[in-house]
Amino acid sequence: MTKRLAYDFSKARKNPYAKQLKKQVTTRLDLETIRYFKRLASQTGVSYQTLINLYLRDCAVGGRKLKWA
Repeated sequence: MTKRLAYDFSKARKNPYAKQLKKQVTTRLDLETIRYFKRLASQTGVSYQTLINLYLRDCAVGGRKLKWA
């Protein structure tokens, strides 16, 4: 039989960084884009999902807009 621990959350505070957490989304990417980021991931040791997030964040922070042909 295992001993149960009792936790007291009466003095708990809301996480001040909760708004900075990531949110899972579903998106459709073409195969070449996925391959590109996976190759980059193998070169850098950073997951391809993280690289895509970093790239998109850089675009958003920099205010970049897509140039249509």
